[in-house]
Amino acid sequence: MRPVKQLYQYIMLYLRTKITRVQYIMIIATLTGLFSGLAAVLLKSLVHFLQVSITEMQVSRFAYLAFPVLGLLATALVIRYFFNGYIEKGIAMVLKSIARRSSFIPLRHTYQHVITSSLTVGLGGSAGLEAPIVSTGAAIGSNTARISELSYRERSLLIACGSAAGIAAVFNAPIAGVIFAIEVLLTEAVVVSYFIPLIISSVVGALCSKIILKESSLFNFVLKENFDYHNVLFYVLLGALCGFISLYYARIFKRVEGRIHRWSINPFMKAVAGGLMLMALYFVLFPLFGEGYDSIKIVANGTEKIINDNSTLFSLMDERWSLVVFAGLIVLLKPIAAAITIGSGGNGGNFAPSLFTGAFLGFGFSKLLNNTGWFQIPDGNFSLVGMAGVLSGVMYCPLSAIFLIAEITNGYELFIPLMLVSSISFFIVKSYEPYSMETKRLAIEGEIFTHQKEKNILTAIRLEEMLQDKYDTIPLERKLRDLVEIVKKKRSQHFCSYRQ
Repeated sequence: MRPVKQLYQYIMLYLRTKITRVQYIMIIATLTGLFSGLAAVLLKSLVHFLQVSITEMQVSRFAYLAFPVLGLLATALVIRYFFNGYIEKGIAMVLKSIARRSSFIPLRHTYQHVITSSLTVGLGGSAGLEAPIVSTGAAIGSNTARISELSYRERSLLIACGSAAGIAAVFNAPIAGVIFAIEVLLTEAVVVSYFIPLIISSVVGALCSKIILKESSLFNFVLKENFDYHNVLFYVLLGALCGFISLYYARIFKRVEGRIHRWSINPFMKAVAGGLMLMALYFVLFPLFGEGYDSIKIVANGTEKIINDNSTLFSLMDERWSLVVFAGLIVLLKPIAAAITIGSGGNGGNFAPSLFTGAFLGFGFSKLLNNTGWFQIPDGNFSLVGMAGVLSGVMYCPLSAIFLIAEITNGYELFIPLMLVSSISFFIVKSYEPYSMETKRLAIEGEIFTHQKEKNILTAIRLEEMLQDKYDTIPLERKLRDLVEIVKKKRSQHFCSYRQ
């Protein structure tokens, strides 16, 4: 490893003497995008391999539902015996590193999240891969900047570049990757010169997934119906609904996850207990299994065959209304499933679960209206717009939500309802909670930067670092020349005098 590092630094040192500083940053941003994109592809491929493998085993349905137990247990074992029993998870870790650790992220974060999240999600944990990918990309950016001997501001930029490339690779959405990095990670004032490195990294990351991954693995849709301005009122109602569901998601997730996390039991027992709870949820509502992107594709395409009724509960109801009830239960229970997954030791994030919740919310809302017989609105469009609404409200990233859905639908046909729903949802959530659920505690404690620049500066100042309790002393009886001699030898500008 050391010879590779030395060779890299030798090449970078040579380049610095031949090109400008801006060109140098562009090259490093390209490398960061490449490494982060490949890491995202690796993670997606591992999860896809695990999911295909357990599907091809052709085990019974009950045995299939037991895989989340194995996934959480395997994650707990890896964390315990390979990572000293603890890893920092989520976007909050990245933000804290920027604010409190001079944008240095330990090298182990470049592989910890890939291993643990692939086990958790690949074997059925109800969480997303985006937060682990953001953490991995940020770690790659930080360490690339470190060995390239960049400054603090440049390291922060490279962290954002790595994260943008990861998001772009997962969704094949380079614009959304750039917007996410600016909106969520770069809370300080963003200068125009930041955009070019971010764009380069994001494009390189998206190309990695486009070239390597199969088309079926990419998250995209084709709109079946165009935007109809007659449905604007319904989109407004959906935006308000998304806002309150986002509040519900955040509060129920933190409550359940915190309660499980505080269980004072062996981590392996906690993993098994969490897995058993997931089994019970999956038995009734199987779409909660895993990331849920396959289910999202079904509802976003307006397909009604989404009920996998192991309990035969929904077969007792009228088919039209059973869909509404089914979608409603999915919306209410998805944050609980995600909280159980992460609280019991799994590694994952809330990006995919919030998209999943929003898709079923939009689907259930449109089905409810259509079942009355008074209206006829497109299920697929409302599912897609609902995804943006809940993502905006849960993750506090309305612009990222808008551009993400616009990109994965291969156009901007839904741009108006996306803007409408995302902004309404974000406004409602922001009115009740100034910070997102993932950063609330750290923001209040001053451990991360917020979008309030003056407050960021104040929180970065530590009182114990400002106080000085050691002064050079000189007796009152000494002469001025004695004081001059002390001033010459000491850096301090403050002196204490005393009488002998």
